[in-house]
Amino acid sequence: MPDLGGSSPALRLEAVTQKYGPVEVLSDIDIRVDQGAVVALLGTNGAGKTTALKVAAGLLKPVRGQVHLFGDDVTSLSTEKRVARGMVMVPGGRGTFPSLTVLESLRTGAYLFRHDRQRVADGLERAFARFPVLGERRDQTSGTLSGGEQQMLALARALMLQPKVLLVDELSLGLAPVVAAEVLASVRQLAEDGTAVLLVEQSVGRAVSISDYAYFLERGRVRFSGPAHELPARTDLLRPVLLKDR
Repeated sequence: MPDLGGSSPALRLEAVTQKYGPVEVLSDIDIRVDQGAVVALLGTNGAGKTTALKVAAGLLKPVRGQVHLFGDDVTSLSTEKRVARGMVMVPGGRGTFPSLTVLESLRTGAYLFRHDRQRVADGLERAFARFPVLGERRDQTSGTLSGGEQQMLALARALMLQPKVLLVDELSLGLAPVVAAEVLASVRQLAEDGTAVLLVEQSVGRAVSISDYAYFLERGRVRFSGPAHELPARTDLLRPVLLKDR
């Protein structure tokens, strides 16, 4: 991958292998994400995409291989310590607390510095500036938001920690195409502001539209790595997932 942000990538998974019991779900994969880039992680169902994100986030420890954050080996660090170093994950599904208001949900995202009132206030101001609709609904419970608004809230909650590296798992899943495009445009803007983004996405078309680089996994192995705009030509790989884009 071209170096978009200096000699060391923001995030690198190096020769990572991961198993669930005896089943190998990632096989010696290498993934690089540079600062200010969106990197799409694509593949068929069960290819290991979410597992790769969990390894990066520290939710799973690889059987073999290393995770590097800005050149430092963080393989043995806990998820919380990785968050403190600037890596935050937006999990798949609706990453909100239905009974909490928008404001309360955002405050939970600032748990690392919850006693610093000014920093929390600054985070809320940034969140509402980036997602004005959340500011309009700050006192509304999260469970009553639309699907798109809930995903914006999940993203805004992660941004309370001002991540340098953002791991995003299927943020557009279940959303109408127009709403999905709006949410993913927010992810693209984050990269343009300097955040490194590793994005798992089911829709190849949506992912390619906002990504600089792409990896395609098949049965836990990297079958394609290159500029995102080159992936659609690889119909030999994409045939099993093309119907999901229609």
